[in-house]
Amino acid sequence: MVLSPLSRRARTAVVAALTAVALVLPASSSAAGPPDDGWRALPAAAAPDANPLKGFIPYAGSYSTFPHSMEWFYLPLNAVMTGPDRFDWKPLEDQLNAIAARGHQAAFRFYLDYPAKPSGIPQFLLDQGLLTRPYDDFDNHGLSVSPDYDDPRLAAALDTFIAALGKRYDGDPRAGFIQLGLLGFWGEWHTWPHNGDPGTENWFASQAQQLRVLKAYDQAFDKTKLMVRYPSTDNAALDLGYHDDSFAYSTLPGPGWHFMDLMQQAGTTGKWLKAPIGGELRPELQGCLFAVPMQCGGDGDNNFADGVTQTHVSWLLNHYAFSPGYTGTTYDNALAAAKSIGYELRVAAVRTSHQRRSLDVSVRIQNDGVAPFYYDWPLQVAAVGRDGRIARTWTTPWKLSGIKPGAPVELSTALRTAGLRKGDYTLVLRAANPMRGGLPLRFATAGQDTTVPGWLTLGRTRIS
Repeated sequence: MVLSPLSRRARTAVVAALTAVALVLPASSSAAGPPDDGWRALPAAAAPDANPLKGFIPYAGSYSTFPHSMEWFYLPLNAVMTGPDRFDWKPLEDQLNAIAARGHQAAFRFYLDYPAKPSGIPQFLLDQGLLTRPYDDFDNHGLSVSPDYDDPRLAAALDTFIAALGKRYDGDPRAGFIQLGLLGFWGEWHTWPHNGDPGTENWFASQAQQLRVLKAYDQAFDKTKLMVRYPSTDNAALDLGYHDDSFAYSTLPGPGWHFMDLMQQAGTTGKWLKAPIGGELRPELQGCLFAVPMQCGGDGDNNFADGVTQTHVSWLLNHYAFSPGYTGTTYDNALAAAKSIGYELRVAAVRTSHQRRSLDVSVRIQNDGVAPFYYDWPLQVAAVGRDGRIARTWTTPWKLSGIKPGAPVELSTALRTAGLRKGDYTLVLRAANPMRGGLPLRFATAGQDTTVPGWLTLGRTRIS
């Protein structure tokens, strides 16, 4: 059969269609596009051992035994709330400043009742006659006490505290994540075994009081990411993430009360796309889970990889990694596990073109991790002169949070070059950590840190 030649209009339409297809090739493709479309592939590289706001983290302190970008701490409410409407923020400031001085962001929560520690209830509430209950559980032996969470005076005090905390710290770059805390043992939103099971009294906050705290936090914070312990229909629609504090032990679905059971029941299994998941690797598993062979027993999941896949977790408290620390193969396995959580951003290709007074820059970025980067840190492009100095920096309108795992994106912007001296420059890219001295976000791309520390080299260009 003989095919008739295409008309000029038809050929033009075919070429246009093929060109459109080339521009949306997945960033994971081995080719950045046809040779004449201007795209240049950037080779992949190993992900850094530590990147901001992800990985394993220790209790606050100076450690060099394991790579990390964050530190964790608790504070009792009475450390900062000194009266019904009086606050002394110094204890919180001291913690945040010490952590920031090490280049790290903080994750933290406040508590009223921490077993085996002195009570965190503000003294003015005790003076007003707030009902408290002593207990011996968790080696407490009456040291801490469980308050009546539904007492109107306590409820009002929590409203005031949450509003004040949000007014002062929402958007503070030193705070990576804040957990709601306040309610229950350790601020973990439960009072088990005093939870109303047959033969027990229920000491926990009523559903109405839980909702009041949830909504107060949601109203007080718009920028800093929040987490609550348990997924539920009460918090499903709120701008809150979750923390699984029994990770790899009661994470995978099964008995109906595990973390992923609750996620499914609340309809929040896809919430990780917008709200972060964190938590703690179950303490009993921290020293045994990464050994070869794995040495953890008991009735827990003992399955780190599946937990990561299902939860899309970004960070986990795992103090064992820092003290006493891992060695040999166990260290290697733990480091691989830490790197497997959270985001992993890679710039796959770059394209530039010159206009009269601007430079058009496009990049293809993909996320090879299991979670987004949840903050829109400024994505900046800079021109580096032959002297190695940055001649100009442009802040782009690109949004980091929109780069989801498995969904490569193409970002473009026009950079005004008026006033920039003519000559050859090297273009570099970074996501600027808003905390001064903070750990740079590094891409899993060859060329990271090669021209300027903390920046990814995109390639050479000429301004004429």
